[in-house]
Amino acid sequence: MTNDQKVIVGFLCGAAAGALAGLLLAPSSGEETRKKIAEKASEMKEDLSNQLTQSFGRIQEQVNNSLGIKNNGIATDANARKIASETVDS
Repeated sequence: MTNDQKVIVGFLCGAAAGALAGLLLAPSSGEETRKKIAEKASEMKEDLSNQLTQSFGRIQEQVNNSLGIKNNGIATDANARKIASETVDS
């Protein structure tokens, strides 16, 4: 794992812990708290999916460059989005 990846993972874990602590310590009803947790989880899933899409896209681009494969980027972006989506959903 590269330093950039460690920073991203650390940031996401810290953000999740902070958000969870803030929600659990806030003076809200149980229903409001569950709704806020669900919204935050959805936002974090989307952010993670975007980060993974970018990472997989860069990796695939580097592999293609190493192999001398040239393309217009459309297939690379579609594959990266598919891999990121499958990773986040599992």
